[in-house]
Amino acid sequence: MVQTLTQQKIFGQKYRKRPRRPLSEYGKMLREKQALKELYGLREKQFKRYVKEALAKRGKVDVAEYLIQRLEKRLDNVVYRLGFAKTRKQARQFVSHGHFLVSGRKVRIPSFQVSKGDTIEIRPGSKDKGPFKDLREVLKEHHPPSWLKLDLENLKGEVIGEPSLAEANIPLQLSLVFEFYAR
Repeated sequence: MVQTLTQQKIFGQKYRKRPRRPLSEYGKMLREKQALKELYGLREKQFKRYVKEALAKRGKVDVAEYLIQRLEKRLDNVVYRLGFAKTRKQARQFVSHGHFLVSGRKVRIPSFQVSKGDTIEIRPGSKDKGPFKDLREVLKEHHPPSWLKLDLENLKGEVIGEPSLAEANIPLQLSLVFEFYAR
């Protein structure tokens, strides 16, 4: 017996006993936290450390702005924002494999915090390898955020400012993330 798609849909809907309940407040907070954590590719322990650090600065700085600055200034994220990698996951792998120099030093720690004035470049030995061969062509259409400057000729990037919450363009309610950890 072959069922059509509409028959399958109706069949599946027939056995749903009650409509889904709206998410609880806890569920909303959990969903926002998980989404932000997954966006940056962090594990729970790392992410919790960043949020607790931001909450400790409450009253001195805008905690949402501070959290986003810390997350955006991670080396793996900077490599992604400069366009050297297609995804944050790929950027993390490139960094951990030692393909990048930060201000002339080889850094293999994806969570390394870059600061204003740091230069990020592909190691000379890595420039001829597979993922970096045609990078100049790909980067011609790439526009990094205003706090980063990209030198297309030398495949170099420089941190020239601080990331902002507005420029990060995160479609989440960060207040729910802080509420989750403040409880």
